[in-house]
Amino acid sequence: MDVFNVTDRDGNKVLDTPTISYIQTTLEAEDCYYPEARNTVGIVPSEEYTSIELTGTDRPGLLSEVCAVLAGMQCAVRSAELWTHNTRVAAVVQVTDAAKAAGGAIEDEARIADISRRLDNLLRGQNVVRAAAAASLTHKERRLHQMMFEDRDYGAAGRPDPRTEVSVTHCAERGYTVVVVRCRDRPKLLFDTVCTITDMQYVVHHGTVSSEAGGGAYQEYYIRHVDGHPVSSEAERRRVVQCLEAAVERRTADGLELEVRTDDRAGLLSDVTRIFRENGLTIRRAEISSEDGEAVDTFYLSDPQGHPVEAKTIEAIRAQIGEATLRVKNNPLADDGGSSSDVAAGSTAFLFGNLFKFYRPFQNFGLIKLY
Repeated sequence: MDVFNVTDRDGNKVLDTPTISYIQTTLEAEDCYYPEARNTVGIVPSEEYTSIELTGTDRPGLLSEVCAVLAGMQCAVRSAELWTHNTRVAAVVQVTDAAKAAGGAIEDEARIADISRRLDNLLRGQNVVRAAAAASLTHKERRLHQMMFEDRDYGAAGRPDPRTEVSVTHCAERGYTVVVVRCRDRPKLLFDTVCTITDMQYVVHHGTVSSEAGGGAYQEYYIRHVDGHPVSSEAERRRVVQCLEAAVERRTADGLELEVRTDDRAGLLSDVTRIFRENGLTIRRAEISSEDGEAVDTFYLSDPQGHPVEAKTIEAIRAQIGEATLRVKNNPLADDGGSSSDVAAGSTAFLFGNLFKFYRPFQNFGLIKLY
């Protein structure tokens, strides 16, 4: 039995019926933890939207250039998520056909091929862009982990966050490998860690996860490879350490956090990202969504060297985007770090409300009970 004691971001018991129903339905789905893996990145159509997946070398202004290409090809961005880590970038962008009044997925294969070609040119041949006839669509964040893992972002040049500690030791008497991860607590940390363990083809047999005083998180897993063997070499041990460090750090963004909330329109994302680029800012992470005519976009920004954004630059962006549209959710240079409501909803929201234990592989979820 796998038992999880969880709370919402404010530390309260989850009582919302739609949320509980969504959790139960998602965990009961057979393909929840075994989505179809694709070794290349490309364009995947569905009935409602077309999913575009990109990986490559990160550079300032890349998202702005991608958005400009999509706007020029009459693609309306419905949602998107972008991560950067160790000079690599991965993005999943869901677009609809702006050339049709009803929207929907892009059905013209020639047009899809043209979009693929233009994006491939934009990425300067660093990636393979293709069109897939059909594929099972995966949760965006799950897919981003797969893409960055396949892109070997864990092996790229870069120094791990000193606040992240990963140890891998052998438990000879039981034939397990013991993995311990200590890092800052944050939302979705468990998801990120387990996704990467699964991508590395390991199975978790036992584990303990808890939050610690001072905003830390402790994770301990007893794992074996899918072939039943523990980690058997120093090279394999080092790879596990690097991959889990990357899993923790991919979603972490310490830069300026800005939220743009306004009426959606054609070319909005292209205009906003262009303003960031013209003000010398680099997007470290982005979460884009549009629903019922409203766009809610969150960006994590820094200068090209990774330094915090200066106040005069923030004011310049605010003047260009609009006072009512732009909201500063977290600013490392601010004395108070943002309003109390922003902090409660963001940096201090802990993932692990209580200690919990699980005694079977994560893939064996069945019917769950919510109390």
